[in-house]
Amino acid sequence: MIVYDLKCEAGHLFEAWFRDSAAYDKLHAQHKVTCADCGSTKVERQLSAPAINTRGEAPPRDAPEHVRKAMTMLRELRAEVEKTSEYVGERFPDEARAIHHGDAERRNIYGEATREEAEALSDEGIEVAAIPWVPKSDA
Repeated sequence: MIVYDLKCEAGHLFEAWFRDSAAYDKLHAQHKVTCADCGSTKVERQLSAPAINTRGEAPPRDAPEHVRKAMTMLRELRAEVEKTSEYVGERFPDEARAIHHGDAERRNIYGEATREEAEALSDEGIEVAAIPWVPKSDA
């Protein structure tokens, strides 16, 4: 996973997580990276200091306790999702609709969706949730 600092044409600063830099490049080229505040797709990466972890700790030992606890909880959530759900990748919106309408086997799934796709699913009465996809371990 990689996190990028982003800025839209209106000047809103935000960060977003991507599987890797290629995933960001692909979504950006398709105008699927959107501003968290205004929804603009005119978004550019900003310079940011790299988070280099040479000892395998994430977050650093001097991070506040609530940050360490949150990271632990998010890792546990990721493990549970991966254990109990099927990864469907970029097919997530279509697969969620098929399950909702009874055209596919009812099961837990996870994958990728743009903000617009997730909002459309929600508008259709399909439950979706976006969660930060943190690294599996401290290493």
